[in-house]
Amino acid sequence: TFTAWCNSHLRKAGTQIESIDEDFRDGLKLMLLLEVISGERLPKPERGKMRVHKINNVNKALDFIASKGVKLVSIGAEEIVDGNAKMTLGMIWTIILRFAIQDISVEETSAKEGLLLWCQRKTAPYKNVNVQNFHISWKDGLAFNALIHRHRPELIEYDKLRKDDPVTNLNNAFEVAEKFLDIPKMLDAEDIVGTLRPDEKAIMTYVSCFYHAFSGAQKAETAANRICKVLAVNQENEHLMEDYEKLASDLLEWIKRTIPWLEDRSPQKTIQEMQQKLEDFRDYRRIHKPPKVQEKCQLEINFNTLQTKLRLSNRPAFMPSEGRMVADINTGWQHLEQAEKGYEEWLLNEIRRLERLDHLAEKFRQKASIHESWTEGKEALLRQKDYEASTLSEVKALLRKHEAFESDLAAHQDRVEQIAAIAQELNELDYYDSPSVNSRCQKICDQWDVLGSLTHSRREALEQTEKQLETIDELHLEYAKRAAPFNNWMESAMEDLQDMFIVHTIEEIEGLIAAHDQFKSTLPDADKEREAILGIQREAQRIADFNGIKLAGNNPYTSVTPQIINSKWERVQQLVPKRDGALLDEQSKQQCNERLRRQFAGQANVVGPWIQTKMEEIGRISIEMNGTLEDQLEHLKQYERSIVDYKPNMDLLEQQHQLIQEALIFDNKHTNYTMEHIRVGWEQLLTTIARTINEVENQILTRDAKGISQEQMQEFRASFNHFDKKRPGSTDTDDFRARVISTGYSLGDAEFNRIMSLVDPNGSGTVTFQAFIDFMSRETTDTDTADQVIASFKVLAGDK
Repeated sequence: TFTAWCNSHLRKAGTQIESIDEDFRDGLKLMLLLEVISGERLPKPERGKMRVHKINNVNKALDFIASKGVKLVSIGAEEIVDGNAKMTLGMIWTIILRFAIQDISVEETSAKEGLLLWCQRKTAPYKNVNVQNFHISWKDGLAFNALIHRHRPELIEYDKLRKDDPVTNLNNAFEVAEKFLDIPKMLDAEDIVGTLRPDEKAIMTYVSCFYHAFSGAQKAETAANRICKVLAVNQENEHLMEDYEKLASDLLEWIKRTIPWLEDRSPQKTIQEMQQKLEDFRDYRRIHKPPKVQEKCQLEINFNTLQTKLRLSNRPAFMPSEGRMVADINTGWQHLEQAEKGYEEWLLNEIRRLERLDHLAEKFRQKASIHESWTEGKEALLRQKDYEASTLSEVKALLRKHEAFESDLAAHQDRVEQIAAIAQELNELDYYDSPSVNSRCQKICDQWDVLGSLTHSRREALEQTEKQLETIDELHLEYAKRAAPFNNWMESAMEDLQDMFIVHTIEEIEGLIAAHDQFKSTLPDADKEREAILGIQREAQRIADFNGIKLAGNNPYTSVTPQIINSKWERVQQLVPKRDGALLDEQSKQQCNERLRRQFAGQANVVGPWIQTKMEEIGRISIEMNGTLEDQLEHLKQYERSIVDYKPNMDLLEQQHQLIQEALIFDNKHTNYTMEHIRVGWEQLLTTIARTINEVENQILTRDAKGISQEQMQEFRASFNHFDKKRPGSTDTDDFRARVISTGYSLGDAEFNRIMSLVDPNGSGTVTFQAFIDFMSRETTDTDTADQVIASFKVLAGDK
């Protein structure tokens, strides 16, 4: 502890000791230690290495200690020089008591008691700290930490210390004291904790360092406060002087800068700029000037306060720099007030003037904009030549539209005059943007003159075009009136020329040729009409081309164009010779057909009557029945051979009919006979002769089989012929009933139906002569057929 205490002072002299009983033996460091702790100079030490030199140096140190009123008992220079540790420690303790502890004084107590009282006072507020001595009261380390924390609370976190951890507490205090308070570590924490009763001298020595460290700082602070107080007064005065100079300089500079601004009466161009100036002035009155008024007032207060303080401290009165006196500031302020006077009124008057100008300018711009908006596109509209490609109705509509535009143009004359008047007034009031206004006004006036000129020109052009289009319209109408019937005539002509004619006689084709010749005779006149119609169209086109009129499309009154007329005329011209050829071809064909008709008619008029005659002769033979059946049969076969021999005539007629069919001839006025009729007659002739021969043969067979006599057969024939009125060779149901009744039968419906089922098994409704003979032979002859036998039994049995 003593070694550390000595080194804490020796380091101030740039040295230290390693061993307290060895390093003080030559007396040099001992004398140096006393000089450092006392602040006084000791006699010059001897630099020799001999014992005597060391003893002399130690004696000088002991004499100095004795001079301070300290009695050294049993401590001599020889013991120190010889390195007696006990004596050396006793000497150091005496020095510590004299120079570190003796001067401590607290409330009329000094030395050890004063140091103890100081510790108690400083640690009183801390819990778990109770300093009653300089040994066990410091063992837990809290007292050391409390002393540091009381004076330097930022160095110790006292609340985190624990009483049951003394080593940590002690080391914390020693480290903080060494690092921040420049108090070297003089104690060992383990020694203090491990010792039942720590060494009192060591504790006192170490604690005295805390006292001197903190009390020295307090004395320095007190001295500094005293000096600072004096300095503060001087600095305050100097500060007041500097503040006055600065405030005065700034205020005068502000006044100097503001007065020209307030005296500036140059008008601005726009109301926005003047309103900005008014706003700036109001900011000046509301924001900028009030602080300056306060500064001026504060300047006067500071000046008076400074003079009072200087007078009280017996200092010379303050004299500001030249031009910065209070009187100078007041003079400048008066000039400021004079410049400010009337500035706001001038601003308001100027704003009212600019408002008037702005109103006029805005009115000018509004009217100009409206006019320009109205005129936009008008010049181009008037310059366009839309009438050149318009119809008459469209030109009339354009003319009416132009008349409406002229009325609108006249109505806008007043606005143009108002625009010019406003521009003149703005010039007279010296409007800042007059050049722009004048340029715009001039442009409007020039455009107005151009519009007037273009309007007049367009009216003349529209009226002239209207007259020309009326002439063209009349020509178009005349063209349409003549073109329509001519077109219809050509269409009819083409239709007739292309019409598919069908004729059957030479007379018909000769009629067509005559009509065609009549049509061809009208073609020259038709061609003249065509040329006249096309001339009308050419005249209309000539007028349009000459006057630069673009006709819109075709003739509005007709869809028949000159191209259509020419095209159809050419078609008619092409169709006429084709029609001639077709008619001549047909004439030749009909002449050939006529020859075919005459050939067929000549042959048919022979064959037809021949067949009819033969049919009549066969009918008479079958009815008359002259002679025996064998004679009749022979006669009929002779007829059959003559008919067969006539067949070549039929073949010739068929060949002629084939030619007529191939020529598609459907009628023949030279004969009433058709090939169908002749064929049917020929087939009937062959069928009739064959049927008649067959009937006679059947009659012979019936006669021979039934035993009918020739007389009975003739009687049957006579009876059949008598009732055979409607159909020769056959009779219907009613005639047959009458014929049966005439033979003596009494017929009921049931009986008649039985007989009809025998003679007409097919239900055709007619009865032939052969069927009649079969019926009569069965009724009049005795036969033994199965049916007849059964019928005979029924007659005999009656109802049995």
